[in-house]
Amino acid sequence: MSNKVYNNGLRNIAIIAHVDHGKTTLVDAMFKQSGLFREGQDVDERIMDSMDLERERGITIAAKNCSVSWKDTKINIIDTPGHADFGGEVERSLSMADGAILLVDASEGPLPQTRFVLKKALEQHLSLMVVINKVDRQDARPAEVLNEIYDLFIDLDASEEQLDFPLLYAIGRDGIAMESPDERGENLHILLDMIVDHVPGPEHDPDEPFQMLVSDLSYSDYVGRLAIGKVHHGVAKSNDQLLCIADGGRTVPLKVTKLQTYDGLQVVPTDTCEPGDIVVIAGIEDVHIGDTICTKEDPKALPRITVDEPTVSMRFGINTSPLAGQEGKLVQTNKIRERLHKETLLNVAIQVEDTDGRDAYLVKGRGEFQMAILVEQMRREGFELSVGRPEVILKYEDGQKTEPIEHLYVDCDESFMGIVTEKIQIRKGRMTNMVNHGTGRVRLEFSVPSRALIGYRDEFLTDTKGTGIMNSYLEEYGEYRGEFTSRYTGSLVADRTGKAVAYGLFNLEPRGRIFVVPGDPVYEGMIIGEHNRENDINVNPAKEKKLTNMRASGKDEAVVLTPVKPMTLEYALNFIKDDEEVEVTPLSIRLRKTELSGLVRHREEGKKKKGKENG
Repeated sequence: MSNKVYNNGLRNIAIIAHVDHGKTTLVDAMFKQSGLFREGQDVDERIMDSMDLERERGITIAAKNCSVSWKDTKINIIDTPGHADFGGEVERSLSMADGAILLVDASEGPLPQTRFVLKKALEQHLSLMVVINKVDRQDARPAEVLNEIYDLFIDLDASEEQLDFPLLYAIGRDGIAMESPDERGENLHILLDMIVDHVPGPEHDPDEPFQMLVSDLSYSDYVGRLAIGKVHHGVAKSNDQLLCIADGGRTVPLKVTKLQTYDGLQVVPTDTCEPGDIVVIAGIEDVHIGDTICTKEDPKALPRITVDEPTVSMRFGINTSPLAGQEGKLVQTNKIRERLHKETLLNVAIQVEDTDGRDAYLVKGRGEFQMAILVEQMRREGFELSVGRPEVILKYEDGQKTEPIEHLYVDCDESFMGIVTEKIQIRKGRMTNMVNHGTGRVRLEFSVPSRALIGYRDEFLTDTKGTGIMNSYLEEYGEYRGEFTSRYTGSLVADRTGKAVAYGLFNLEPRGRIFVVPGDPVYEGMIIGEHNRENDINVNPAKEKKLTNMRASGKDEAVVLTPVKPMTLEYALNFIKDDEEVEVTPLSIRLRKTELSGLVRHREEGKKKKGKENG
């Protein structure tokens, strides 16, 4: 019979919040008030956003760990991403936690990503606390938001015990928390006390041998691969001879060359680790997320981390354009394969498969945003590659074709309700709910296929003049809802290699929107703009004005071009059709046809037309 005990000197807590609800800012304030920094020390804002992409976009992409000390208790804080596309990060980070803080904006209330992560936390029976943040906002409605939180808990089948959560109100930016939204707090001490009092210390069995579940991986140039995870039972010391149990029961021996724990934002060496602590172990190269590290004498595997299945796939291949190799250092197939394989080691939600062609790989993940972040990281590392359009992964159940269905929340002005509803219905979406708060804004809820949202976000922002908010989470795999047209325009495709010329572009402007500026290199098959009509046309952007020795009495008209909006990776991925690709290099994002030769494309189109006529 096991005799479970608690390690009362430790607390492991995850922070759950939707994008931009103030999670990283609140953690900053907890650092400062727990005495982590000395008086007057110059500290950056949003310390936990360590990646450049996180700082630029103001979102958390990778889950990270840190710790603070409060009244002789070490609190390990696990920062979870707030976006459902990074759900794999959420699942593995929650495996290290014993409790969670649900942080909700006092105006926006609980949003889809909050729901997604909260559902995972409830399933793992974590001790939950609720903090309603940004109560100083002019449009704050804390009482209504609290009711929405209760509704969300009930909707997710929370138990009576989970519904009886402790509640605080906060202004994370000012580093204050209080028990009522009407009073003014002085600091976050009440929140730190609540974590110590409400979250239990990690539970363990003193009779069990050492067991640790690997929840994260890292790499050090000095000691090699690092396995990060929570110690479930027992104690380990430096130089211990241990065993790693991989997927399928395969065992790999290892010697602990270095043992580290979290102290603030740093990892510090330690001789021994205690049950419940989050530790970093060096000494094994062949380790994966979900593996168990345990003793040789009594090897026992812990339940592996399971993540939701991927719903989106995208083709990654080498850059085959005439401009290949001019801007990036890493262009070979094997380099791209190594980088994608490395991503699967660090990110449990990503899968990589070989394709029929030797130069391309199929990458599967949780959403097009996760894919865009991966491509952006690769281009910053010096890679050149071509990527195809994100496609949803269809399944067949009992002979029926099924597809991922999302629950979509739209928050917009009442005046835009008609256009938003019309566009989503064209994409096979169905309205399930509408809430009007009487403030001029409405919240609409839809059941919509995942493929309908690929490419819709930019259109939605244009339709709502930049004021709409759109969020969604994967609800289920449902019946396939049929085909629909996602893009009603064609492409302007360059018919020769050269450099774009102002005169040529000026004469193409009536045909549609141009993507290139004078002086940009172009090649046959490169997409240089969006055609106003549905068909693609081949054009010459390098056309120059014919000069003669005749002169007009006046001077020639100066060519004035419409300013070109810079091409972003997300827009490029959303814009392309099935027969098009995005060419990504460290300096440029270009659009191109998969088949560059205009003659070959013309032949293929002719064959298709004949096939349709004969069919």
